[in-house]
Amino acid sequence: MTEAAGRGPIRCRVLYSGRVQGVCFRATAQELSRGRAVVGFVQNLPDGRVELETEGAAGDVEDFLAAVARHFEGCIASASRTAVPARGDEARFEIRY
Repeated sequence: MTEAAGRGPIRCRVLYSGRVQGVCFRATAQELSRGRAVVGFVQNLPDGRVELETEGAAGDVEDFLAAVARHFEGCIASASRTAVPARGDEARFEIRY
């Protein structure tokens, strides 16, 4: 996806299912966010899925989500991605408990 000049940040919500809890998914996602211009959060859900929301320039968001998918390739059974409105009020990518 290419970004048009002057276009603002995008935000995506991804719900991951499979063997995604108990495999350091949250800590690894946070580590993968470092060095990338993305903000947001990752958290475990009670039903066994992991929710991740990330915001930034389209290329940075795509790069980050691709890195997560590559790292957990053998653990993710499905990933449901939805575009959500950008918030613009976060300073970092964090783990929520």
